[in-house]
Formats: sequence, structure tokens, C-alpha cells
Amino acid sequence: MISVKVLGPGCSKCRTLEAKVRNIVSSNNIQADITKVEDINEMMSFGIMMTPGLVINEQVKSYGIVPKDEQILNWLKES
Repeated sequence: MISVKVLGPGCSKCRTLEAKVRNIVSSNNIQADITKVEDINEMMSFGIMMTPGLVINEQVKSYGIVPKDEQILNWLKES
């Protein structure tokens, strides 16, 4: 199972990214455990300075942007 973490305090971009990831995982039948991380200390442990952040299998894939659906899907398939 793929571990996915969406890092962010709950801003609109953070909610958008979380919804995108959940939709992509569901529509592509990907087995993933999706966690929303709002704790600032946990977010800082990944070394990101801007939210939202996307972490797949403990690797930071993006931060500060909402990636395109195709990019998120590619990252999930690589994992």
C-alpha cells in the first residue's frame, strides 16, 4: 500500500490537493493510505517551507503548488 501525506494547515490549496489525491486514488483503483497532516512540527520535519506539500512513501514530491492530475498519477504509479 502506498503512503500519501498531504501537508497543510487547511488552506484552500491544501483542501484542493487533498481532494485531487483522493479522487485520483479512487478513480484509478490505487491502494493508498491518505493522511492529512496539519501539525506544523510534522510538516517541518519534511523540510518544506510552503504548503501544500505532497509526500508519497516518505518522499516529498511537491510543495507550494497543486500539481496537475497527470503528475500526481505518475508519482503514485512510480511508488
